[in-house]
Amino acid sequence: MKTNNKLRIFVDCHVFDKGFQGTRTYIQGLYLELVKDSSRHFFLAASDTEGLQRIFGQADNITYLKYKSSGALSRLGYEIPRMIRKNQIDFAHFQYRVPPIKLCRYIVTIHDVLFEDFPEDFPKLNRVQSFLTYKASAQISDIVLTVSPYSKKQIQRHLKVKKVWVTPNAVEDVFFESYDKAQAIARVSKKFAIAPRYIIYVSRWEPRKNHHLLLEQFVNLGLYRDFDLVFIGDTTFNNGKYDELFDSLDADIRKKIFRFQKVDFQDMLLLLRGASVATYPSRAEGFGIPPLESVAARVPTITSNLTAMSDFDFLDGVSFNPDNRKDFGEKLLYVTRDNLDYGFDAKIAALKQKYNWPLAAAIYNQALTDFLQ
Repeated sequence: MKTNNKLRIFVDCHVFDKGFQGTRTYIQGLYLELVKDSSRHFFLAASDTEGLQRIFGQADNITYLKYKSSGALSRLGYEIPRMIRKNQIDFAHFQYRVPPIKLCRYIVTIHDVLFEDFPEDFPKLNRVQSFLTYKASAQISDIVLTVSPYSKKQIQRHLKVKKVWVTPNAVEDVFFESYDKAQAIARVSKKFAIAPRYIIYVSRWEPRKNHHLLLEQFVNLGLYRDFDLVFIGDTTFNNGKYDELFDSLDADIRKKIFRFQKVDFQDMLLLLRGASVATYPSRAEGFGIPPLESVAARVPTITSNLTAMSDFDFLDGVSFNPDNRKDFGEKLLYVTRDNLDYGFDAKIAALKQKYNWPLAAAIYNQALTDFLQ
């Protein structure tokens, strides 16, 4: 029996057991806002519950639940249904996939269905599995959320879901904090042996992310003479074009290229703050938060303007079509200029107004209210 009438919300936080990624940012930002509501009780589940507690803290309306298994089948098929039943959960919130056994109302956030729009960038088995599980999850769920108008349109089109709510991503407060640029550069140089001037790209490793395009322009434009190049992101799918290009380069150029995986948040933030330039040449995104984070950190940034990133209208002057090498090259040269007047204040003000967690939480709450009425 429930001891009170509080709405009980379960949140699958298994992504916190992995490296830094967009779904983790989404859950963290959204639920740091939502847990302020003491009229609800939140059950946050992961293997690393101590890590969750460091983020969300201790509160009377938060309970941490520990997964025993790291496998998705065990988690979705057995552990989560057991937790839902034991804790008398009212709503359970998942990313992309929900358990096949439904013991309460489900909320699912499907961040994108890019495998349908860009099939050439995904292995066939991955595409088939994703389509079948995403569609089943969307249709079994009571509330379907996504993170951008672009993703909403494509989810409705491909998964045949009529009602989709957009709870947009936002940038964590830490990215807006002031810092000493010279000190950040010195710390990066000491810890990672990177040159004082470098270009950074933060993103998972997949063909659609266009790492090879950035490497190509870094070489063709001669930027290696003045900059190092830093990639941060774990590998999801290998990019053969990048590997082939990298292997063809002279050793003197290769040693100016750094690739980091399994980077913790503090090192990622340090590397971002020390960067001279940030770029985001991805061809396809369900949202695309890294360029917003680098703008917030006052690092001159250029970004793709395709798919969901077309919504970043306040970055029009520093956006490009990644399918147009000339356009990308011109923007990259522009943003590496000395004494660049980037106009951070106006861009950051527009960013904060358009993308913030209170807004996303308000939309989430409206979705629950509409369903319960």
